[in-house]
Amino acid sequence: MTSTGTETPIATPHQVELVIGGMTCASCAARVEKKLNRMEGVLATVNYSTEKARVSYADGVAVDDLIATVVKTGYTAEEPPPPVTVAAESSSDGSDGDDPELAGLRQRLVVSVLLAAPVVLMSMIPALQFDNWRWLALALASPVVVWGGLPFHRTAFTNARHGAATMDTLVSVGTLAAFGWSLWALFWGDAGKPVMPGMEGMEGMSVRESFSFTASSAGGTSEIYLEVAAGVVAFIVLGRYLEARAKRRSGAALRALMELGAKDVSLLRGGREVRVPVGELAIGDRFVVRPGEKVATDGTVVEGVSAVDASMLTGESVPVDVGVGDAVTGATVNAGGRLVVEATRVGADTQLARMARLVEDAQNGKAEVQRLADRISGVFVPVVLLIALGTFGTWLGVTGDTTAAFTAAVAVLIIACPCALGLATPTALMVGTGRGAQLGILIKGPEVLESTRRVDTIVLDKTGTVTTGRMSLQEVYAAEGADEKQVLRLAGALEHASEHPVARAIAAGAEERVGTLPAAESFENVPGRGVRGRVDGHEVAVGRLVDGLPGPLPEELARVKAEAESRGRTAVVVAWDGAARGVLTVADAVKETSAEAVRELRALGLTPVLLTGDNRAVAEAVAKAVGIEQVISEVLPEEKVDVVRRLQGEGRSVAMVGDGVNDAAALATADLGLAMGTGTDAAIEASDLTLVRGDLRVAADAIRLSRKTLGTIRGNLVWAFGYNVAALPLAAAGLLNPMIAGAAMAFSSVFVVTNSLRLRTFR
Repeated sequence: MTSTGTETPIATPHQVELVIGGMTCASCAARVEKKLNRMEGVLATVNYSTEKARVSYADGVAVDDLIATVVKTGYTAEEPPPPVTVAAESSSDGSDGDDPELAGLRQRLVVSVLLAAPVVLMSMIPALQFDNWRWLALALASPVVVWGGLPFHRTAFTNARHGAATMDTLVSVGTLAAFGWSLWALFWGDAGKPVMPGMEGMEGMSVRESFSFTASSAGGTSEIYLEVAAGVVAFIVLGRYLEARAKRRSGAALRALMELGAKDVSLLRGGREVRVPVGELAIGDRFVVRPGEKVATDGTVVEGVSAVDASMLTGESVPVDVGVGDAVTGATVNAGGRLVVEATRVGADTQLARMARLVEDAQNGKAEVQRLADRISGVFVPVVLLIALGTFGTWLGVTGDTTAAFTAAVAVLIIACPCALGLATPTALMVGTGRGAQLGILIKGPEVLESTRRVDTIVLDKTGTVTTGRMSLQEVYAAEGADEKQVLRLAGALEHASEHPVARAIAAGAEERVGTLPAAESFENVPGRGVRGRVDGHEVAVGRLVDGLPGPLPEELARVKAEAESRGRTAVVVAWDGAARGVLTVADAVKETSAEAVRELRALGLTPVLLTGDNRAVAEAVAKAVGIEQVISEVLPEEKVDVVRRLQGEGRSVAMVGDGVNDAAALATADLGLAMGTGTDAAIEASDLTLVRGDLRVAADAIRLSRKTLGTIRGNLVWAFGYNVAALPLAAAGLLNPMIAGAAMAFSSVFVVTNSLRLRTFR
């Protein structure tokens, strides 16, 4: 856990997540984070976009103390409800119906726009003006400024009590100043008269000309700014509403992920099916999954054969065949026959819950670029207030024109709100990580994005990553006079009694090709050589080296065996009744998609390196099959870390893809660790990116998505910084009408969020 302040180690840390209420901009989040980090033994990260705080705290600090600190800062804090409740009450479509905040904003927006529009039109179009029209404008504008802008005024007042200023301070000060000026001009100045001095000559002007005239004309207390006060509030409420909707859409992927799980399950009790809520499931319970139903939790099939659609978790559209002994994942859909499943993981330990937790952790984290933006936002508002005062004083001193000075100062206040700056990173991160979860890619944190941009070398573990990780029977060669089926039948029957991976591959291949195998008698395992026994009255021996043969292997079989071994395959001899009858070859098959994946990784500018503990011949055969030129073989598990460090010492930025326990240390050492989700928990925990599918092509997708997310963040920040840098001087120079400034400010926030939402279309 990192923070914006100086970090100190926390003894015996505890973790808590708090939902923060009342934040309206990035500077609010910066204030809350700063206050929490000032507490002894506390490290906090506050994310404006997700409206959550991740807090690590030491013994002696209570959660109530953390909440009290947030409340004293002027905001609310509470622990979130259980995930099931969140999932049940969430909606993933971004609609307003079930969201009180959005519904309230929409109501405030509709009323504000309906009342502000006539005020703006009457102020800008002379043809619509009549005697005493300003009093009607006041009547319409007052509810907009007071009620429509109430959230801004209330927050600004709360912050002022705590000696702080935020975006709402700028909006509140700007709109109230315009409204107060207008009240003064109407009640005590010349603006309340039927004809405003200085308005003569506007007859015949176009709307654009009259707008420009109104914005720039001087005239002491004859000018009113009701259209500015009402228009700015309406624009900013519109921006806040669109921003809230867009933020909700940006988190839709995570909510959809949390909603995938089944709500109830047919539990087997005493031989009967009982429908119960899924929360009542315990490890070891057996439950029924009918065709079309969701698997209630992670488990193992104990009865039935079917196909399972896991596309919602893995992004893989092709259903996977399952049978007795196969593992199934909660939230996947049974697309075939009836299954009985024994629960192996429930609740927070399921793969779905872990995925949701990883995605949420990433969304709540902060990239270094976001920390920079937060620091800027934290000091930006006070600086803008000083700039506005300086602008007013300069204009007044140079021109003596109070109206022009006031107009420029209000424009500075309105245009400078740093919302876009605060939203630039978290919204892109939310959408990118959410989209990744839909595609079976789990990004563990925002710092991972920077790593994907830098890497230039990708180390691929062979077994289980490039290959299937399972030995399988490849070829059967029968000597002259022997029958191929008989070679396979006798060898398969004998190997069926062995637990060795090569033996299991031969037995499985034999059953698949010749059917039911006979039983073996007098089975004996000969260490380092093979197995022997009696099958169908024959004395059978199978192994790399076979005892009891009258001489060397026949030339034909010796050539076949040597050729297979040169291609990295394991070759075993089959003999019976004292004579060698055939050769079987076994290999860890290369995944069908690995060659395509290597091509995609090369297209991303990465140099692939194959890393394996196998011998050189096996490694080079696999590398040649998938198009990898650099091979590092015969590496012990503990030496994989040394290989990664050696490559880093050569100046390379290294990514590592693996799936086994022996890959965990290397994954953690690499600049970017990618774990195959079909692998071990240790590898997944040590990695930066988890690929839920066992398809190496997803590694290329993960890097592309991460880079695209980082590119979106950078684009957002360029817009946000550029907008403020360009707009502030224009406002201070009197070249921006405050109402246009309000519209531009609202648009900048909506633009940043909308730009981030484009990541939802990533393929």
